[in-house]
Parts: sequence; structure tokens; C-alpha cells
Amino acid sequence: MCGRFTLSANLDDLQGRFGFMARDLEYRPRYNIAPTQQVLVVNVDPQQGTRRAELLRWGLVPFWAKDLKIGARMINAQSETAAVKPAFRAAFKKRRCLILADGFYEWRKEGKEKIPTYIFQKSKTPFAFAGLWENWKSPEGELVRSCTILTTTPNELIQPIHNRMPVILSQETEALWLDPMTEEPETLNPLLIPAPAEELTTIVVSGLVNSYKNTGPECVQPVEA
Repeated sequence: MCGRFTLSANLDDLQGRFGFMARDLEYRPRYNIAPTQQVLVVNVDPQQGTRRAELLRWGLVPFWAKDLKIGARMINAQSETAAVKPAFRAAFKKRRCLILADGFYEWRKEGKEKIPTYIFQKSKTPFAFAGLWENWKSPEGELVRSCTILTTTPNELIQPIHNRMPVILSQETEALWLDPMTEEPETLNPLLIPAPAEELTTIVVSGLVNSYKNTGPECVQPVEA
């Protein structure tokens, strides 16, 4: 599961790292990105074959959905079944993307308490979740572009915290994930594995992150054990 994450890096640094074009992009750093909000996504322009960045609604709305509400239940897709599930299989084949982040939150259970934990790379550098995106048109004709984050089994660092974790692509596999000529699950599924535990670290943070209204850097400040 991935229900909240952060993206606080400078836009110029993100462009340098992920090699995308960004025109008129209203980007701002955020430390508590929540479902149904706009997230920064990189995909491939079908006409030019170049990487482009755009803001998509988090929570995939299948093209056949009757309304937007279904998207709130589709913020994540299990990587093991995404290629065959009706809600995701078309996007898995044709509309894959990178969802940019530099950390994410999970809540570890201690008795009746849930302890918010922030997980990020030891290098403190941004990375890409494996994502899928979709177009949906409302009955009034409004076009909504939305996305979902693929999840996988947890590595040994995440396992004590949660039974799922988002798929973090390696820099080497990002290009293959985006490649519009690649459609076979046999080629893509091997990319959807847990990130190496030794590359990640965790800190316990305050309950500020429990409210989507809190979006500042105080959300990722460590608290005393």
C-alpha cells in the first residue's frame, strides 16, 4: 500500500534526473501528497517519443467508470495482477508512467496505535514509482487523466511496518517501463520487485501527516522514540 508520499525536489533537478520536458507546469514541493490530489508524472509523448511531465489525479479512473468516485479506491494496483485486472490491463499494456517521489509514508501498528513512518532513500535523492495512467471522460465531456501506483511484496526493511510497498523502479529499468513498444507482461513483470532494503531508511514522524491539510516540511521531521 502507498497512501501518502512526498516530492520536495527542485524542478530543475527533477528534469535533469528524469530527462523530461515541462511546459507551463504548476509544480510546487509537497511533503504530504494524498489520494485524489495532483501528482507529478512522467510518460512518453506518442508523437515525438520524448519524455514529458504532467500533473495527473492520483487514483486511477477506468475509461468505463460511471463517475470519479471509483478513483479513490484505485490509488494502488497490485503488480502481480495488474496486467490482467479489467481496471488496469489496458493501461498496463499501453499507458505506463513514472510517478515521481522522494519518500513515502506507512503506518506501523503498535497495539491500538498506528505510528507514522517516513521511508526514503539513504541518498535522499528522488525516485520513480511504477505507475499506470488512464483517460476518462465525464458525462459532461470533461477529460480527466488519472494514475495509480503499483505495489509489491515488502522488502525486509518494510515488512515489519506493512505487508505491501510501492514499486520503486531502478534508474536502469525506468526506460524499459516507459518504452511504448514493450507490452508483454513477461518482459515488464520482472521490473516490479521490491527495492533493495539497503538503499532505504526510515524515521518515525509525528501525527501531522495524518491530515492531508498539513503539507509542509514539518511532516518529515523525526520525533523522539
